[in-house]
Amino acid sequence: MMHPVNPCLQCGACCAYYRASLYWAESYDPSGVPPDLTEKLNDFYVVMKGTQGSRPRCIALQGQIGIAVCCGIYERRASVCRNFTPSWENGLPNERCDKARAAWSLKPLTPDAWHLPEGFDKAA
Repeated sequence: MMHPVNPCLQCGACCAYYRASLYWAESYDPSGVPPDLTEKLNDFYVVMKGTQGSRPRCIALQGQIGIAVCCGIYERRASVCRNFTPSWENGLPNERCDKARAAWSLKPLTPDAWHLPEGFDKAA
């Protein structure tokens, strides 16, 4: 029997590769991204701090990429983050996920990356 596992908790590459831009109002919704974690992109969009420039890393990303990571505002994360589908999560590859992982010298995810074999202890 296989148990579900989330390989994103050992990755974080997308959070340290892509610019995370969102409509400005999303950061003023009480359940949305805290405004102090964003900076203005233009009259309509803001970006997550840290995601602009040649070496992006989202200010909300905690941990070490490729080892163990988490989003410090997971419940309030931006829609662009909520809508990013990692490779094979829904049974299909995602070229953008693979590209971000490659930039961090991580192998692309495979369909079996989302499962642990029976008897394998999951992280707490």
